[in-house]
Amino acid sequence: MWGICSRTMVKVGMAKPCGLVKPCHLVKPVSVTRVSGRYLTHQKGLPALPIPPLQQTCERYISALEPIVEVDELKNTKELLDEFQKAGGVGERLQRGLEKRASGTDNWLSQWWVQVAYLTYRLPVVVHSSPGLVLPRMNFRDKQGQIRFAAKLIAGVLDFKTMIDNETLPVEYLGGKPLCMNQYYELLSSCRIPGLKQDSVVNHAKSPRPPKHITVVHNFQFFVLDVYNSDGTPLTSNQLCVQLERICSSSLQTNMEPIGILTTQHRDQWGKAYLNLIKDKTNKRSVSAIQRSIFTLCLDGAMPRGSEEMRRSTAAVQMLHGGGSQWNSGNRWFDKTLQFIVGEEGMCGAIYEHAPAEGPPIVALIDHVVDYTGKPETTRCPMVPLPMPQKLPFNMTPEIKKDIEEAKHDMNILAEDLDMRVTVFGHFGKNVPKSHKMSPDAFIQIALQLAYYRMHQRCCATYESASLRMFRLGRTDTIRSASNASAAFVKAFDDLNKQNTEKVDLMGKAVAAHRSYTNMAISGQAIDRHLLGLKLQAVEENVSMPKVFTDPAYAKALHYCLSTSQVPSKADCVMCFGPVVSNGYGVCYNPMENHINFAVSSFNACEETNAARMAQAVESALLDMRTLLEQTPRAKL
Repeated sequence: MWGICSRTMVKVGMAKPCGLVKPCHLVKPVSVTRVSGRYLTHQKGLPALPIPPLQQTCERYISALEPIVEVDELKNTKELLDEFQKAGGVGERLQRGLEKRASGTDNWLSQWWVQVAYLTYRLPVVVHSSPGLVLPRMNFRDKQGQIRFAAKLIAGVLDFKTMIDNETLPVEYLGGKPLCMNQYYELLSSCRIPGLKQDSVVNHAKSPRPPKHITVVHNFQFFVLDVYNSDGTPLTSNQLCVQLERICSSSLQTNMEPIGILTTQHRDQWGKAYLNLIKDKTNKRSVSAIQRSIFTLCLDGAMPRGSEEMRRSTAAVQMLHGGGSQWNSGNRWFDKTLQFIVGEEGMCGAIYEHAPAEGPPIVALIDHVVDYTGKPETTRCPMVPLPMPQKLPFNMTPEIKKDIEEAKHDMNILAEDLDMRVTVFGHFGKNVPKSHKMSPDAFIQIALQLAYYRMHQRCCATYESASLRMFRLGRTDTIRSASNASAAFVKAFDDLNKQNTEKVDLMGKAVAAHRSYTNMAISGQAIDRHLLGLKLQAVEENVSMPKVFTDPAYAKALHYCLSTSQVPSKADCVMCFGPVVSNGYGVCYNPMENHINFAVSSFNACEETNAARMAQAVESALLDMRTLLEQTPRAKL
């Protein structure tokens, strides 16, 4: 199960977006929840993230560059790498520094990673960082159905939270090896806090008085809803229904200032607006209540009606950014780690702030909630009066209203720029690649390479997220799907002079190369986090930045025109996210047994990219690859 983290990969390693103007040890540390007992015992038993050999990484870096840079660029990079790794040189010095760092920490990368990939990154979290998740459309179409489903959803999350609180979550495994479970303990009662040059993350789950409330947003108005009875038991779905009805009936007014839209801003702008907002004591208390809450529930108004064909794409937009200020973008607090969204017409899903966790823990929680919502209510309601949910007041000054208007304007531009297509590839799923003894993920990734090559007549740097959760506090590394083997395959596929048997042979090699890189990445032997670590170590030691990191080829290697992630789930859902570069695509997919859910995004401002055309190209590539396999003797496989 690969973790999704692709929104930020382009940002790290480049001088400007990286934002590293001072040594990283001066940056505020992100909180890491420490839990005693069973969890801690499990965590201590996990291995530490390794540091690959320097020569190995340099050799693999050259191989990764070969399909995406010109010959003269590659020659220059090889010379820079020879200089970098020579005996007694700066590369060896930085490698030793990294090894020393690793010997004194649980994970040499994790704190750096959260800072560089997220907290010092200043573009809005909306579209650029936070992934959305679309659930299958629910079978309600009115306010009452929306409330009933939302109540069941809350109860399902609280049921999952009980497992977190009691440390009874089943340990996950990959290839027979146990995975780090830390991210589950970062999902609830946490929030990102804006800063002027960098943000921070707070987690209240293990504070002396952990939160007992969630935040509910309806018609841009925020409410505190206590979700536990006085005896500590969680409210039942029926009790939650009563409370949500109270919230909706007391927030019918729709012309309220959408305070939540401030969280869509560029992080520096939001940092300034935030300081201005919380100067008022009432506002500060209200903001603190949102930040401390277990999670946020967004009860959305109806979205614009579109064709049935575009329904899933509209739902993805609703989850990802809310549709703009005239729709639901203000009905959010995007800094909150976890927000569940329940639309009035049955569109449901979630969005999460990416700093504390990757996709798989989110999906595991969602799978549990979807399963829970399908079960009948079994708990009887205690016959006790419930306290009225408290509306969070905000005092609006002219300056705050001005900030809100600016945020509306910028959000609308971003919403109009994002092109999102969610499609269901219904011809086959994991079954076909498996029948040909091929990894389904590798098969899909090679199809993405073929689709991109057909559209743009070139290979590009491609990011696929690989989980490092085999290691303590592990996050992700990069599977570089564009390889020499994939390049040879995509260039040969439509060549009429090539025989089908040769094409099948090249396909098999491309799939095998991807599978090999995947295994390398999940075992901590990929190149990208190691190169980043060497770069950050140079900053830490205050040495002149090695030329290998200012080389144009390094920038090209990090310019991910294809930013992709496989996020499998039991529920028939799909994650979605924006591209990480202006002329790129974001592609997330959930392969089911007999179909594949795809979410493809691009920016309208870029004339060379088009999400609908890319989605169609992916479908054609998958079908053509199956046809090639079926029409060609299997001797070469």
